[in-house]
Amino acid sequence: MPHTDYPDHYLWIDHLPEAALLVDAGQDLVLAANSAMGRLTGTDRRSIANTPCTRLFPDQRPQLINFTEETLFRSHGWSRDFSVKHREGHSVELEISSSCVGEADAQTVLLLLRDRRQLRTLRERHEANHYHRGGLLEWRRVEELFKDMERENQLILHAVGEGIYGVDAEGRTTFANPAAERMLGWRMDELMGRVIHRVVHHSHEDGSLFPLKDCPIYGAFRDASIKRVGDDWFWRKDGTGFPVEYTSTPILDNGHPVGAVVVFRDISPRLQAQQELQQALEEVEHLKRRLEMENAYLQEELSAEFHFHEILGQSDAIKAIVRRIGMVAPTDANVLITGESGTGKELIARALHQASTRRDRPLIRVNCAAIPKDLFESEFFGHIKGAFTGAINDRIGRFELADGGTLFLDEVGEIPLDLQGKLLRVLQDQQFERVGENQTRAVNVRVIAATNRDLKTEIQEKTFREDLYFRLNVFPIESIPLRRRLEDVPMLAQEFLNRACQKFNRPPLTLTERDVAILKAYPWPGNVRELENVIERQVITADGRLDLDLPGPDSTPGQTIGSSPPARHYHSELMTEDQLRELETQNLIRALTMTEGRVFGDDGAAVLLGVKPTTLTSRLKKLKLDPRRFRVSEETD
Repeated sequence: MPHTDYPDHYLWIDHLPEAALLVDAGQDLVLAANSAMGRLTGTDRRSIANTPCTRLFPDQRPQLINFTEETLFRSHGWSRDFSVKHREGHSVELEISSSCVGEADAQTVLLLLRDRRQLRTLRERHEANHYHRGGLLEWRRVEELFKDMERENQLILHAVGEGIYGVDAEGRTTFANPAAERMLGWRMDELMGRVIHRVVHHSHEDGSLFPLKDCPIYGAFRDASIKRVGDDWFWRKDGTGFPVEYTSTPILDNGHPVGAVVVFRDISPRLQAQQELQQALEEVEHLKRRLEMENAYLQEELSAEFHFHEILGQSDAIKAIVRRIGMVAPTDANVLITGESGTGKELIARALHQASTRRDRPLIRVNCAAIPKDLFESEFFGHIKGAFTGAINDRIGRFELADGGTLFLDEVGEIPLDLQGKLLRVLQDQQFERVGENQTRAVNVRVIAATNRDLKTEIQEKTFREDLYFRLNVFPIESIPLRRRLEDVPMLAQEFLNRACQKFNRPPLTLTERDVAILKAYPWPGNVRELENVIERQVITADGRLDLDLPGPDSTPGQTIGSSPPARHYHSELMTEDQLRELETQNLIRALTMTEGRVFGDDGAAVLLGVKPTTLTSRLKKLKLDPRRFRVSEETD
């Protein structure tokens, strides 16, 4: 009795003619292996016993687990999906039969393993002996069988959509299917015997020469390996080309390459689909960026504090403005809103937009006074990546952002003269180019402009284009200053009072007759904005009631409405005209210094001094004071 490493009741496995394993599937343990199994793997069967079964199939562990579970469930199994490594390094493809062994609840499985290559050899030997015994009739039957197989192969070659052709070891064409003929434009008899590389694969897409020695197709039988290329170029008989992907498979005879079979496919539709998809993705990304910018802009607008949210007032001036808004809003005519700072020009622009057919698209506001001169064009029209230093990404301009909607140009008089021509072109043609880009883009934008400047005077002074003025001033609307509609002051003041109490979490307050009289007696040089600021300041400092303290219309600094006038000093020293002029000059210089040379705008010297910008401009010219002297230089910034 030979020596074994497993119990005596497993000795029967050694008498099986085929390689066998007895496996405990629950513990992944080889209980026993016979001598045939040792020969199959080139090892001693004793080295296999008492080792994990999965170690024999290291790359097929999941399949082995599924196979043994199926065997335990069905009591038997069969598979041709496994292989084991021989000790010498080559892989042995297997055919495995399995069955359960022992009690019903046991997890012991018997595996019978067969070398598939040996099975093929035995089957071929058996069939050859059978044909030999069958004689000539049998050989003729086999010949007919081969003819049928060849005919079926030809039908397959004709039916497939991919192009297929064969070459011998010298690269000469041996066959080509109809799909290859259709794609290449050559008939098979024209290709037969010709070096096909010189016919269809001689050059790259750019026309540069493609040497035969570098061709992957011939590399297949030169290296006896399959070559797959996903992006190449073939040429048709008419001289046109098309992109292809192909697989070149070597044909071996006793291990020696004698040619190759090439299967190729025209990938033009796929590349076109990829390009269309890329364009669609770029369009989606463009729309996404635009929506993000619109959303960010709208969030910014919502978070901003506007002076009031609806047009309030019962004066004839307000009624006239409302009538003009109703007339022009449904049209696409450009509107120019003029008026002093703080009169509600932006409110009129919003009312125009909300009453128009563009209300579902955004109202994009541009504060022209807040844009640095060098960035006007980029802000209006956008730029592409690399257009200038700091342009690290493409950027959509305000005109493109307002496409389909309304663009509100606040403080339009601040636009530099050299950019006014480009703005005029957009207003005329509704077309523009981004900075750094040659592509012309079309937009559909309605423009509403606003200014507190006297543009007619600036036209005479050659600081504003007359043609741009007429393009903007299709329908003028004047925003009336508050001093010309004092009857609206009580309504506005009470509205601001209610909002301020709610904003600062204060108890509700009401205006008294004295409060109304004081408010109506004040000229309000800062207009509605000043009124709102005064009311908010009163709410902050109020102790149960308002205590208005406003300068009178003819008062000196420090004198308020309702207070007694200060005592007059008849014996004080009088000032000459030159002294008064010098005093005025020093006062203007201080105002220009504080505002860094800015005359117009909410933070300009005119507002600080309580005079009209045009009046201040005239005084500065009279006194020969240039505001530009007081501007902070870019280097200082």
